[in-house]
Amino acid sequence: MAALFLERQHLDRPRRRRLTVQSLTRFVEDAGGIQLDSINVVDRAHHLTLWSRFGPFRRTTLDELIYGRRVLFEYWAHVACLVPISHFPAWRRVMLDYRHRHKGWTTFLRKNPTLLRTVEAAIRDRGPLGNADFQHARPGGRRGWWDWKPATHALDFLWMSGRTTIHSRLHFQKRFDLLDRVLPTALAAPVLAAPAFRRWHLERSLHAMGAATETDLRMYLTFPRANTTERRTALREMLATGEVVEVAVAGDRARWYALARDLAPLAAAGRRDTGSQGSTLLSPFDSLLWHRERVQRLFGFDYRIEVYVPGPQRKFGYYVLPLLVDGQLVGRADTKLHRHDRRLELKHVHLEPWLVAGKAPGLSRALRGLAEAAWSLANFTGAGGVGVGRVTPASARPGLRKALEQAAGDQPLPTSPRPVE
Repeated sequence: MAALFLERQHLDRPRRRRLTVQSLTRFVEDAGGIQLDSINVVDRAHHLTLWSRFGPFRRTTLDELIYGRRVLFEYWAHVACLVPISHFPAWRRVMLDYRHRHKGWTTFLRKNPTLLRTVEAAIRDRGPLGNADFQHARPGGRRGWWDWKPATHALDFLWMSGRTTIHSRLHFQKRFDLLDRVLPTALAAPVLAAPAFRRWHLERSLHAMGAATETDLRMYLTFPRANTTERRTALREMLATGEVVEVAVAGDRARWYALARDLAPLAAAGRRDTGSQGSTLLSPFDSLLWHRERVQRLFGFDYRIEVYVPGPQRKFGYYVLPLLVDGQLVGRADTKLHRHDRRLELKHVHLEPWLVAGKAPGLSRALRGLAEAAWSLANFTGAGGVGVGRVTPASARPGLRKALEQAAGDQPLPTSPRPVE
């Protein structure tokens, strides 16, 4: 299960593929989306996710692929994501349904019937606009995440309902334009009917994970939020046609499901000595980690994003990147990029107890893998050095420092990341 999951997430050879239009498209089609997040302690989440697969690349060229050539577009899949343009007909179904089944603002928008028309007309007349172009005050002068100013409610609804789309980003702030101006060709494709979308949604989730329980299916592509009856109806239909089959997992009493076409890939993945070859650090928002309970079941790795945890209650650190080495999640590193000093800091490296006890892939291999990944990440983020603080257990710190020194000598930093082709 774990080996095929890594393969579908394009982590079977981490950082070893080249980022091209074709490889980017294949990855996002297989995974279902790349999560976006504004936190920039090391780099944006989608940049880190792509670096984990492809190594250093030029961000400007990636932006051209997304916002120029429109290989991907922004929509909700797990949460806010980049999704492949080939999936547009399916997500168009959600956009149309969102006008009646949306995630908020019902009362507000009903009380302000002219607001949507006003904001949409401004975009039509003036071209791409962002939140800052609308200077309405927040109701009652209150501040907070949900106390958005009125135009922000309208911009979000227009985007999610498919009347606009994200044209571009300026300093990571969304700029919206009319959907028919940005993606006219995509709009010409037939829209999936609601039952077909539910089957497509389930098929995409199973494809991305290789095999999954009902809980996994609920927690991977979490949008739109389907009720249990709808999801189980789609699953029963696909079981009846033979498109989906139930598979047995030794030692697990839960029901697991897979696409019938994946039975051979599952068997082949199960015969591999390791789930992947190579090392990388993962963004906290990586699609491999979207359902953390699944990660614990498959990899024995208990991970929690502690960005939102009060400082004194954090166990491992603020921005902790899991470490993947040869198919195993062997540790984690609380990581920070000091941009002014051009230094990547591993503030606290924590290695899994079973690794330290001597189980595969072995402590020395894990330390080399971390060092190689850290220097590659330093290259990608423009850092000229890698520093290390605490290491747990402390006995591994000398070995990590030695591995970092050797990796620095073995892999001199290029002057700039290689371009996307």
